[in-house]
Amino acid sequence: MRDDDLALNTRGPADERIEPPASFVEQANVSGADVAEFEHPEDWDRAAALLEWTTPYDAVFDEETMEWFPGGGLNATGSCLDRHLDRRKNQRALVWEGQRGETRTYTYLELYREVNAVAAALRSLGVGEDDVVTLHLPVVPELPVVMLACARIGAPHAVVFAGYSADALAERMNTAGSAVLFTCDGYYRRGDAVSSLTRTETACVDVEGDVTTVVVDRLGSDYTLGDEDYQYGALRDAHAGETVDPVERAATDDLFYSYTSGTTGAPKRVTHTTGGYLAYAAWTSHAVLDVKPRDTYWCTADIGWITGHSYVVYGPLALGTTVLLQEGGTDFPSRRTPWELIERHAVDVFYTSPTAIRTFMKWGPEYPERYDRSSLRLLGTVGEPISPQAWQWFYEHVGGGDCPVVDTWWQTETGGHLLATLPGVHDMKPGAAGMALPGVSAAVVGEDGTPVGPGRGGYLVIDTPWPGMARELSTGERWAGRTEEEAPPLSAFEWAYPTGDGAFVDEDGYVTILGRVDDVLNVSGHRLGTMEIESAIASVDGVAEAAVVDVDHGGSRGLFAYVSPTDNSPDADSLAAAIGAAVENAIGRFARPDEVVVTAELPKTSSGKIVRRLLTDIANGEEPGDTSALRNPEVVGEIESSIFGD
Repeated sequence: MRDDDLALNTRGPADERIEPPASFVEQANVSGADVAEFEHPEDWDRAAALLEWTTPYDAVFDEETMEWFPGGGLNATGSCLDRHLDRRKNQRALVWEGQRGETRTYTYLELYREVNAVAAALRSLGVGEDDVVTLHLPVVPELPVVMLACARIGAPHAVVFAGYSADALAERMNTAGSAVLFTCDGYYRRGDAVSSLTRTETACVDVEGDVTTVVVDRLGSDYTLGDEDYQYGALRDAHAGETVDPVERAATDDLFYSYTSGTTGAPKRVTHTTGGYLAYAAWTSHAVLDVKPRDTYWCTADIGWITGHSYVVYGPLALGTTVLLQEGGTDFPSRRTPWELIERHAVDVFYTSPTAIRTFMKWGPEYPERYDRSSLRLLGTVGEPISPQAWQWFYEHVGGGDCPVVDTWWQTETGGHLLATLPGVHDMKPGAAGMALPGVSAAVVGEDGTPVGPGRGGYLVIDTPWPGMARELSTGERWAGRTEEEAPPLSAFEWAYPTGDGAFVDEDGYVTILGRVDDVLNVSGHRLGTMEIESAIASVDGVAEAAVVDVDHGGSRGLFAYVSPTDNSPDADSLAAAIGAAVENAIGRFARPDEVVVTAELPKTSSGKIVRRLLTDIANGEEPGDTSALRNPEVVGEIESSIFGD
């Protein structure tokens, strides 16, 4: 990428600073004094102190091996379950809301017993330390139970999103070397039952070696078990009441494998270790999300993605809080659903995606305002950059102007937040992710790897190690899954992780994310970031969300804009005209979209990310690629029909 390609429009958030409420600052887990003199790496002791260690570690960080807490021993369930039994065994640990109106609740004691029974069942299947168990399950309580049961016996788990195809599942099982699979008879997608056993059987044919399968009944359907198959409920009941001592794991041992979402290319496996990852997930839950044991905490992410691992399961449970789980998206079964859940469960911390927030905006403020949201203390966003407009709407109409909003930036490889505002310390800037967290150092650099000035776009790199970093980042595999052309040379740094994101930093040190460096469009000879165009479009009244892609016009490149309207949006022609004028005014005439496609929804993963590669396929008249990772695959055909007809 040339230097002029980096000169992206960096009109970021307005230079507006919003102070956190004094009442929040007074009760915040982390204060300004706590972070004023944070020394890297020694002060990561603070993160380790949030866990239960069975063997003290020798050092916080080994610079030669790049290992965190070497010599230390622990078990994840010791920190997430066992140590909570003395003080909060009768406190709710998990509260699950199913798509059909079911509710299931586990206290910490009940969750402890369930995890022990499943851990004993795993051992009866011959699963031992370092054997990889694959979980292909929707958001049902059995998913975190099996994750924790695997951790208890020292078996790394690999969670695969329930909507993935047979080929995607087989690929991930082969990559992990997994011979044990937990799956289900099916699941509900927007109220409709979706069978998954045929997909599972097809996947197992392509897995190297024999596979032992355990089936969770979600649909209550009739199915036949094979010779190597077990029914989850019967297997668990056969071991009810058994206790399994947690296996001590070295801090540097594998805890789980995760995968990138694959929205722009082939997914890659990422390894997270027991001590560093768990400490970082707990510390960022404590410091950024301000989670407290007395809270009811709701993160809307699917557990199949890293957000669900760090901020649905491991981080919150390590802190002893009550976690709300919801099957399906926040927009089902009705527009009332998220606000009913917040009111009914008196949710304290609500952590969701910009995609969900744009959907809430589309519905209108009258929906949240009908419900009691006075329990809310903190709001958070995750998954992609949030526009200043969506940030303000979330702050005003969900939080009532009384709740700090933390806009968190991080990735599968990072294990936890790296950029955010600390809610009891920093002012907020709508649209800016925030500053690097204490103990984390970030830089925005040019093509030569040297930092660029404030306000200028460049490549975002993290130039100090942190406890949550994936094993691959410490073993020199920082380029896994991407080419070196997608990030700058790093010779200016002793060590650095190229994130693959473009960003700029302002005079106050607040970082604004511009999107993936490969999400750059060539329009009339100009290189433009998707975020800057989409932000201009989102500023138009009547637009809930937008995605832009480039299209081949037989040698020249044009621009397609896909727009999801609000309920009070003007007609499509008027909306398209307003969008064209807004883009021309904000960027220039050359950036006006050639076509504006108005669609009720955009294709998204279960974690809420818009899958632009499918929109690019549609715009160029090509057959759309794999849609198995989508939560709404039907929308692809609907968009094609709206453009090309039936």
